[in-house]
Amino acid sequence: MPIHRWSEIPKEQVNPLFIRQMIHTATMTIARMELRQGASVPEHAHHNEQVTTLEKGRMRFLLGGEEIILNAGESLHIPANVPHSAEVLEDVVAVDTFSPPREDWIRGDDAYLRR
Repeated sequence: MPIHRWSEIPKEQVNPLFIRQMIHTATMTIARMELRQGASVPEHAHHNEQVTTLEKGRMRFLLGGEEIILNAGESLHIPANVPHSAEVLEDVVAVDTFSPPREDWIRGDDAYLRR
């Protein structure tokens, strides 16, 4: 069973406020992200189920029209196909888990994050 070490996985500078590392398996994508205060993720939806866990910091999500504040040590479940957006209120370290894998991220088809 392979071990993945975040310290050995390349960091991708997605935009000036967003660094991402990714692990892809046959059934999921796991992404570790460092986001600076003021970063935002525009509204989008995807067929992947998502769980976001904050290791550090604070974020505001708009999930299906509901505002949710997520703090360090908390996780948020985002069902498939539900529109959502996010704003970073304090510098964040987060882990996102997606199932099935984020094929758009694997292809590099994620321009909505690169603004």
